[in-house]
Amino acid sequence: MKLWGGRFTKEENQLVHNFNESLSFDRKFYRQDIQGSIAHVTMLAKQRIVSQADKEAIIQGLKGIQADLESGKLEFAREHEDIHSFVEANLTARIGDAGKRLHTGRSRNDQVALDMKLYCRDEIDEIDRLVKALLEELLKLMEEHIDTYMPGFTHLQKAQPVTLAHHLGAYFEMFSRDRSRLGDIRKRMNYCPLGSGALAGTTYPLDREYTAELLGFDGPTLNSMDSVSDRDYVIELLAALSTIAMHLSRFSEEIILWNSNEYGFVELDDAYSTGSSIMPQKKNPDIAELVRGKTGRVYGALMSILTVMKGIPLAYDKDMQEDKELTFDAIDTVKGSLALFTGMLSTITFCKNAMEKSARNGFTNATDAADYLVNHGVPFRDAHGIVGQLVLFCIDKGIALDDMTLEEFKAISPVFEKDIYDAISMETCVKKRTTIGAPGQEAMKKVIEIYRKQLEV
Repeated sequence: MKLWGGRFTKEENQLVHNFNESLSFDRKFYRQDIQGSIAHVTMLAKQRIVSQADKEAIIQGLKGIQADLESGKLEFAREHEDIHSFVEANLTARIGDAGKRLHTGRSRNDQVALDMKLYCRDEIDEIDRLVKALLEELLKLMEEHIDTYMPGFTHLQKAQPVTLAHHLGAYFEMFSRDRSRLGDIRKRMNYCPLGSGALAGTTYPLDREYTAELLGFDGPTLNSMDSVSDRDYVIELLAALSTIAMHLSRFSEEIILWNSNEYGFVELDDAYSTGSSIMPQKKNPDIAELVRGKTGRVYGALMSILTVMKGIPLAYDKDMQEDKELTFDAIDTVKGSLALFTGMLSTITFCKNAMEKSARNGFTNATDAADYLVNHGVPFRDAHGIVGQLVLFCIDKGIALDDMTLEEFKAISPVFEKDIYDAISMETCVKKRTTIGAPGQEAMKKVIEIYRKQLEV
């Protein structure tokens, strides 16, 4: 039986039912629906809108439904329209008329708004845990590779020498901001819509503050129309998930490049790689590629909900039902991507020698050679031109700056002395960059300590 059937004289067309129903996907938050109903009936009893006996029967019945669903004893029946009607019908079948009193003072509009908020809040906490686990792995690698030299890039061209710790620290910053965004969203959304009714509240003497307190909210929402039609928190969450996915995709792209024969910076663990059905030598970075690819799927969910919401008048409209499947999918996609990427990163082998060799052979110390000349009285613009000549000379001979003889240095500029070799060594180039945020070891140690304290929260 439909919760709204009294107004109608004809049975719903089966195709209409199939198109309209949401139980096939909103069953996902049965726990939140039951949690909200227990809080609601507890408040109703406190306000003497229902009896204590009815409250106890309803709560016992709801807990029995949840236990039976989780044990497999009870299955979701296709004839029910949504999770709300499924739970209420089963409750009434179990405890009789008392079950019919549960819906007093609420509508499915504020009920589904509550369920979605509770679900998103729970998932934010789980996603935050996964991002924190990734940050912990990054911090561990940073501590291990504070002296692992590699080229830093701009325009995908070798630019200046950095350390692997510094490079990974850029991703630590990104994912730290992701945690901050999740926290902001959770705080902003943490107000309870239950008791708003369909859109105009109710005449029953509800204690909405008490309901909010029971459910761990900071308070009740303050406008009943906005309460049932607000999906900003879904949009914000999907935007945050899209940003997390984008960061994972950027990192995956680098892993894919570094895993290639041309770079040889990393060796992926067999457990996170696949082979080719025809080429026996292949070891493919499939996990990184899939994480990169699934980013578009998460973006699609964000664009979908933005498009759904852009033309909806106040208050609730059935269009909003479209928020669930795409949000569920985006959440599951990002959670899976985070877990797999963290596992891949924890088993990866970084090829230190290849990284340092690439930095040396890519003239990443050219800027430091120019700085050497400036420190010996040569104007920077002249120093820039001199080092450009050095690079051309090395390219012609197929050598690195470090491989030039002192006579070859002096042939281009007599200012060079024997100390040029120390000035352009990878260690010196990195170590003398000591300002906070730079790759120098002392600066990196300070930053790592800051990051360690961040993760204590």
